[in-house]
Order: sequence, then C-alpha cells, then structure tokens
Amino acid sequence: MANILDYIDWRGDLPLDASPFNEVDALIFAELSFLDFTAIVPPPELGRGVRLHDAATAFFRRSEGKEVDMGVLVPDSIPDLLCRMGNSVRYGGMYLSAFEALTDIALEQQFAALTVELGDGSVCVAYRGTDDTLVGWKEDLNLSFLEKIPSQEQALSYLSRVAKQYKREKLRIVGHSKGGNLAVYAAVNAEEKVQKRILGVYNNDGPGFLNDLRQREEYLRVAERIVTIVPQSSVVGRLLEHERNMQVVYSTASGMMQHDGFSWEVLGTGFVRLEEFSREGKILDDTIDRWAESLTPQQREAFADAVYEILGATGAKTLSELRGEKLSSAAAIVKTYQTLDRETRRALTSALRSLVEIGARSIAQDISENEMEKLKRRLEEEKNRLRKTKKTQE
Repeated sequence: MANILDYIDWRGDLPLDASPFNEVDALIFAELSFLDFTAIVPPPELGRGVRLHDAATAFFRRSEGKEVDMGVLVPDSIPDLLCRMGNSVRYGGMYLSAFEALTDIALEQQFAALTVELGDGSVCVAYRGTDDTLVGWKEDLNLSFLEKIPSQEQALSYLSRVAKQYKREKLRIVGHSKGGNLAVYAAVNAEEKVQKRILGVYNNDGPGFLNDLRQREEYLRVAERIVTIVPQSSVVGRLLEHERNMQVVYSTASGMMQHDGFSWEVLGTGFVRLEEFSREGKILDDTIDRWAESLTPQQREAFADAVYEILGATGAKTLSELRGEKLSSAAAIVKTYQTLDRETRRALTSALRSLVEIGARSIAQDISENEMEKLKRRLEEEKNRLRKTKKTQE
C-alpha cells in the first residue's frame, strides 16, 4: 500500500513544471496546515514568505529533536511529512506565507490556515481541519445547527486577504475534514473577481452544510472546480448537505479511521478510485442521516452544549489531556452529568438513545436486504439449474 508519504518519495524529485499540481498534492498541503508555524511563517500581509526547506529546519530546531505530539486524532505522521517535503526538489523550494492560527473559547472557534507559493503562477490556500482542542470539536458540533460558524467567516476573510496579497496569482484552495468545509465555504462566498482566479477547490472528507448550497448562484460559479474526495466508509464527509458528485477513494483503514488521509491509497498522481461506498459506509451514513433528521436544531444545540459542558468539566482543554488523566476525567464526567439540569440531561440521554436505536434499525434493515438479495440469487441459480436439466432431458 502506498500513501502520501510514499508519493513524496516517488515524485519528490519532480518539480511542478515536470509533473503538474494534482489531488495528492492538495491533500499533502491540507495536512501540512496542521503544523504550528507561529514565529516561523509570517501572518497574512506581514513579511515575505519562508522557503519550505528553511521553515522545516526552523520547526524541528524549535522542537529540539523531541517527538512532536499532534494529539489524539491528528495523524502523528505530519511532522515526517514536513521533513520529507523540506528535503525534496518538488516542495523544498516553495515558499510558505500567511500563517494564521486562532483559538477562541468564548466564540467557540478553532481556525488555522497557511498559504504556499507553488512557483507555477499560483498559490495554494490550505485550511486546517479540527485539531486536538475541545473547542475545535465543539465548533464541529455547531455545524449541525448553525448556518454559519466563526471559522467559516474567518476562512472567507483569510481568502480575501491572501487574494489581495497575491494580486496576480491564480488560487488553489484545499482542506481536510473541517478544513475541506472551510475551503468550499470560502470559495463559494468569495467575491466574483476572486472566484474567477480559482483553479480548483479540494474538499478532502469535509462535512457539509446545514443548508444546501447547490442552488445558489455563487456556488454554481465555482461548482465545476470543486473536487470532493471521501473514503469508502466515510462518515465525516457525508454529514449534512454536501456535493453529490463525490469521488470515492480506497482507504486501508477501518471505519472512522478512514478519515485519516494517510490511509488513502495512492497510485501514480492520484488516489485509487472505487465505484461506490462500502456496505459499512452506507450503514453509517444512513444511521447518521436518520439520527440528524430526528433531532430539531434546538435538540442538536442542546446535545452539543451538554457534551461540551461535560468534557469541559474535567478541566481539560484538549483530547490529549482527557486521555492523560483517564480516571480523574471519567469521575469528573460522571459528576458533571449528574449535576446537569433535568432538561439538559434528558436531551442528552434521549439523543444518545435515539442514535443507538436508529443504528440498530439500520443494521437490521441492511441484514434483511442482504438476506433478500441472497435469496433472489439462490432462486435464480435454481431456475438456471432446472433449465439446464430440462434441456439435457430433451
């Protein structure tokens, strides 16, 4: 199995003029945006870009040779990705600029973005997905009941500033997970003159939107340039309203872990394609869709607030901190749940019970449909056998 790290090893000696920008490059830059380049790469409109090779050197010098902890769910391979990129012909000479990272607990916002000067007359705007912070996960939950979240507004503002900073360059916009959602949001809502400069928008397994964007004029102007890529058992990339023309790629991981872009199999300059979602993916998607539809926006908000309140009561700010203090975290969670007011506790319990029940029904329905298909095949095989027997007798 080959992944994006292998791709860098294979094609790292080929500059963009020999092998043009492609979907694998888009995912690589999306993953790169998860790294903290504070005080290494200048903010938007402030200072000249830093050569990627030099940024990588400064990044690892700052870590003093220690392993960089990316958190519970962010891939640990990303620092290795930076190292390989910095030492390659393809990426090492590119310039990183306009790094911005904002975390605001009061606003329930977690946002970061990075711009890469590709050297082919274009720049790549990369939006970070959800990181290890609890507030980042709360903002994800807020997508289920808010038409607009703070990071989406920030993504649009960021794209506008980058477009002004790079007045002549074409634009490529990428992101993974929530970053994919931000990439689509910024591209769709950008000024028309900015939209005309966009070469492509790459949404890598990012969630959709509360309302369908597909009928809006702004969306139609960029629709043909949006590439939505999801693994065969995608959950995150099929949440809420999203593009229908998704491209399904093969992941070597199982279940929810397929969200990890490092598990997507690479062949040449693209990902290995599949014709449809896996059976497991269809069940998960059906379960989540039915569950979301069973809850009102108010119930979704109550559920999100209750989960965040319970996790926040541990004193942890990140998922890693929850993992590090398992016993004390569990005790704080139980204690907080018990002190929730009756309506909040009821809303949380009801939502979780509904999810379990709908999941059970989806599985039962799938089993029933699968068994029916098997029965149809057996009947067809028996008919063919009888036809052959009759012909032989004649």
